[in-house]
Amino acid sequence: MKKIPVVAVVGPTASGKSDLAVEICLEFGGEAVSADSMQIYKGIDISTAKPTEEEKKGVPHHMMGFLDDTESFSVAEYQRMAGECIRDIHSRGKLPVIVGGTGLYIDTLLNDIKLTEDSFDERTRAKLLERVENEGVESLLSELQKVDPEYAAKMHPNNVKRIVRALEVWYSSGITMTRQLEESHRESPYDVCFIGIDATDRAFLYERINRRVSVMLESGLEEEAREYLSKKNTATSSQAIGCKELKPYFDGEITLSEAADNLRQATRRYAKRQLTWFRRNKEINWLMADKYNSKKEMHEEAFKIIRKWKGDMTE
Repeated sequence: MKKIPVVAVVGPTASGKSDLAVEICLEFGGEAVSADSMQIYKGIDISTAKPTEEEKKGVPHHMMGFLDDTESFSVAEYQRMAGECIRDIHSRGKLPVIVGGTGLYIDTLLNDIKLTEDSFDERTRAKLLERVENEGVESLLSELQKVDPEYAAKMHPNNVKRIVRALEVWYSSGITMTRQLEESHRESPYDVCFIGIDATDRAFLYERINRRVSVMLESGLEEEAREYLSKKNTATSSQAIGCKELKPYFDGEITLSEAADNLRQATRRYAKRQLTWFRRNKEINWLMADKYNSKKEMHEEAFKIIRKWKGDMTE
């Protein structure tokens, strides 16, 4: 069966992925499919940097803002739903353009990793979640580092669900999550052109992050986070960068300026983790944003890469 052509725009937060994805869609007749584990939730538009209607420029965007914050959502569900989006877009003669920074979503989707539920154990999970409450997630992450250091290295303490899931798999089956993922690869139904955005000078990317945080605050991040956190939801969505950093400010523990500094620092750390993840993928065509005189120039370079890829596909 002929593979479905897909373009994937990846990289760290604030690098310009959404903007590039829109321009690719306009140039090649595509539709965007988000691969961001926080953009799926309703009510956190500013903190998750969802593109505005103006920024979308009329390009349809899928897998954004469809989930209530009280609902759970798994990687397997993302894989299934995003896969349906890709097939639908392709069936209408359009180019699916995946865009986002959640590496686990992107790898699971585009590598068509088989995810099984065979090792679910409700009792084990309940005990692990109780330990999170009593000991903190750092204790579980330390434990995961001992049994599955490779997978643990990819985890941030905010990823409570995945840390718990990895330990649950280990205690239920004696198989590490790393091994399970390695053994579950199937041939992908997609022919993917990966385009990544980075910068040769880390300060360039960090300055973009600092500017984004300032724009978020000017656009109403404080009001959005205050309203969102007032719901007292316990979903993963409440851990979105931009919400949790402002909570100490709302609680009167720090100033808004200190909260903003914490947000900038947390975002820089997140960008570093994203780059660590994506650099493992040798198929990514990297564009160094600070080497171009304008965004248009960088976009044109991406178009050249895609045209060559499309040409290679038809040979």
